[in-house]
Amino acid sequence: MCGLFGALSFTDQPVDAAVAEAMSAKVARRGPDDEGLWRDGPMMLGHRRLSIIDLSELGHQPMQDVSNRYSIVFNGTIYNYPELREQLIAAGYQFRSHSDTEVIINAYARWGEQCTEKLHGMFAFAIWDRQVQNLFIARDRMGIKPLYYAQTKTGFYFASNPQALLATGQCDTSIDPVGLHFQLSLHAVIPAPRTLLKGIRKCRPGYQMNIKLDGSVDEHQYWQLEACRPVEAKNADEWNHLIHDALLEAVKRRIDIADVPVGVLLSGGLDSSLLVALLAEAGVNKIKTFSIGFEDQPEEKGNEFEFSDAVAQRYDTDHHKFLIPNANVLERLPEAVNAMAEPMVGQDAVAFYLLSEQVSKAVKVVQSGQGADEVFAGYFWYDRMLAASGSPLQRFASNYVDRDHAEFRETVTQPYRGEDHTSALIQQALETEHADTFMDAVLRFDVTTLVVDDPVKRVDNMTMAWGLEARVPFLDHHLVELAASCPPELKLKHQGKGVLKEISRGLIPDAVIDRPKGYFPMPALKFVRGDFYQFMADTLNSQASRERGIFSQDYIDKLLREPEQHFTRLNGSKLWHSALLEYWLQQHI
Repeated sequence: MCGLFGALSFTDQPVDAAVAEAMSAKVARRGPDDEGLWRDGPMMLGHRRLSIIDLSELGHQPMQDVSNRYSIVFNGTIYNYPELREQLIAAGYQFRSHSDTEVIINAYARWGEQCTEKLHGMFAFAIWDRQVQNLFIARDRMGIKPLYYAQTKTGFYFASNPQALLATGQCDTSIDPVGLHFQLSLHAVIPAPRTLLKGIRKCRPGYQMNIKLDGSVDEHQYWQLEACRPVEAKNADEWNHLIHDALLEAVKRRIDIADVPVGVLLSGGLDSSLLVALLAEAGVNKIKTFSIGFEDQPEEKGNEFEFSDAVAQRYDTDHHKFLIPNANVLERLPEAVNAMAEPMVGQDAVAFYLLSEQVSKAVKVVQSGQGADEVFAGYFWYDRMLAASGSPLQRFASNYVDRDHAEFRETVTQPYRGEDHTSALIQQALETEHADTFMDAVLRFDVTTLVVDDPVKRVDNMTMAWGLEARVPFLDHHLVELAASCPPELKLKHQGKGVLKEISRGLIPDAVIDRPKGYFPMPALKFVRGDFYQFMADTLNSQASRERGIFSQDYIDKLLREPEQHFTRLNGSKLWHSALLEYWLQQHI
């Protein structure tokens, strides 16, 4: 897991050294162990390394193949790289290292663009072919690893975060109206290739791109998810066994492929608790587990230690608990926002940031439960969508969208009151031929789009801010494909995640399985009062906010008058959503 960056010049001039230095600094926290820079005429590749596989200098990046025709920068982990390495050696390819990076570069030499179809893991990478002067970039199927880019008249820039692109001074930083519509309507999800800024885009999950010296770009989708029943029908027990085995394999791969210890972020919920149980089933002893808690508020407890403690005791884990004073939450909020590649309204981003700081002192790699709710239908709104009437768009939007288009127009100023981009996106996603039923289409949309730019991006950003690699077994693409073919009614059983709950019975305490769906408890940021309220008011009433002119002042005044009255359908604070967006812009633009 690392930070990558690079640029392809479209002019006769090579990429400026100062630009490379500025980009490197902005991805430095993702890779604290090593750094590298490589140039070849119009091409510049840069890397900041977090050493996980082949800790020797032979794993240094940017890396060249034995022929010196190909050069690569890579962020991620390829879980099937030992098998691919054996295939490539048998085909005559040579290796200097034991890294998965070198497997990718030789796989590209062997299979060309089809190499992505053979990779099992999370990845973002760029390969320069000096012979044909072509830049090839690709992103993993589930979008676990980020890959942003900016194309100008003079060059193509790419990096693990937008901040590295902004550091070039070449990007258009004006607000993208389409991205803004998504930001304020889809719980801060801006689906690729859009971002909030006109001049910055991101590679779509499951896509790859070729960029030529003349500025031409060819984009190709190499994977898409099918949410359709298999030819041979299966009963509930058969589905449970298949999913158990696939999840166990995903967990094992993510513990085996590392030359450093691997821990688990144990929240006390079903998903992370099941990961611990499956690691124990795989024969792992003294699993390192980590939990975080906060001070209570009158309305809500600030920790779930009673559940995480029970799992830790059952499996005799090497357990670490961290209790964070509420005063620290607001104090550290600016750091967490600074680590955000894009504005993220999930309040647990701060929790993950503070937890990752502590965990990174003990391990370099952790497994985390992100994706389980989307893949296995764990959220409360799925049942509501299923029961709703109307068109697919109406059933989805009335139970998910934060602001209908009419309210969006009330929220923003005149220049941004354009078309209803969010409804168009949802309608296109739900009218797909790649899903059997309405609920299949909903879950497919969530897994391929919404999860990418909410929990997955949040966990990547907050862990990598401390040089910590997070692995997400529930988003193993083999498991995701299997789950997508499973009948939705099995996933919706038992108030959601029915298959996982049945798999978990007997493996983890019943209290963990039967508890209501929980979220990272952060009372200090959930109740809009005191210093937290003042922070949001100061942000939205600042001169910078007024001059930027995104929000209608009448709308902001209404939110500030009634700070605990305006919530989204997913129970998010509209005041917090607005303040976080403006504060992110103040931090980064």
